[in-house]
Amino acid sequence: MNRRTFLGAGTALSYSTILGANDRIRAGIVGAGGRGRYLTGEFKEIGAEMAAVCDVYEPNLQAGLKVASTGAKSYRDYQRLLEDKSIDAVIVATPDHWHAQMVIDAVNAGKDVYVEKPMAHKIPEGFEVIDAVRRTKRIVQVGTQRRSFDLFQEGKRIMDSGQLGNVHLVTSYWMNYTDRLSDRKLQGELDWQKWLGTAPRRELDPLRFFNWYYFFDYSGGLLVGQAAHVVDAIQWFMNSTAPLAVTCTGGKVNLPGAEVPETATIAIEYPENYLATFTLGYKAMRYNAFNDQLKQFHGTKARFDVGREWHALYPQSNAVEMKPSVEVKRPGSFGPASRAHIRNFLECIRSRKEPNAPVEAGQATNIVLCLAMDSLRAGKRLKWNAKSRRVES
Repeated sequence: MNRRTFLGAGTALSYSTILGANDRIRAGIVGAGGRGRYLTGEFKEIGAEMAAVCDVYEPNLQAGLKVASTGAKSYRDYQRLLEDKSIDAVIVATPDHWHAQMVIDAVNAGKDVYVEKPMAHKIPEGFEVIDAVRRTKRIVQVGTQRRSFDLFQEGKRIMDSGQLGNVHLVTSYWMNYTDRLSDRKLQGELDWQKWLGTAPRRELDPLRFFNWYYFFDYSGGLLVGQAAHVVDAIQWFMNSTAPLAVTCTGGKVNLPGAEVPETATIAIEYPENYLATFTLGYKAMRYNAFNDQLKQFHGTKARFDVGREWHALYPQSNAVEMKPSVEVKRPGSFGPASRAHIRNFLECIRSRKEPNAPVEAGQATNIVLCLAMDSLRAGKRLKWNAKSRRVES
């Protein structure tokens, strides 16, 4: 009986018992584009063995194999990768519309999973992921790395300390600049139908393939990509699990060929009696990682500002001069956040403890993101009934 069969049989033994102290975790990457290759390198750096690479686009597959290591197996069908009993963990770094199904298939195959954000592309898919993960007792980490970043963990402790008083408003933004979609051409074999998966059938379109982020069939643009991090951090800090309602408004699409606007605002109402807003502005000037984003928690006793690499607490007593009582600035510190998040995932594979970004948190954010996309297209406020798990207009 191999170790995966042994675990699947319902044993209470943990990986820390079955995996020896020096037994490297064998991982496979599904989706070897730019982000997938970055994660491959980070997993290797921490000590995982990148034993398999899967991609439906031949140039990505070959590039992924080069990063992974000599001897990594190549796959064009992720289901074949999941059949490899020697693989302990799977990294899902595909377009968003594939995330949920791949996580479900992976945990059903006995694999632990690191999945890029957002966890799913539709609300029902997210609940299916939770059900599968809890039924199989697998470890699944959603790629919202702020939860493993020490500066954000410090911020969470400040929020939990009660120094802010009651918070009824959270404002946030992410500003930067992008000028156009990619006009890249296909350079090798692509299994277009397999890439589409459950998305609507279309003729092969390189614009959609290379810019899938900007099409609702596969994602929700930078609106979803950046809000996934910011909304997750807000809900984490505020101990929220689901919204009451979401309204999203967007400006004109200023990127020729794109469907999703690069300038938009999401307003989120929460049962904990606060309102959160997130504004995306990707036709602003170019920012660096220190000042491109901000979350402001407006309390009755203090305001707490949290950037990507800094935070500052402004108590009411200092409101006239706005001098912070606590201020931390660490320019250039965010780089290792993903590595810390991966390390937490690998540690949880061994310990079988809950990771920093569990699937329930991933779904709480996914609900907001999906409601935002639907609200933007419908042009109206959408209410969420957490009890019935239904959207109400």
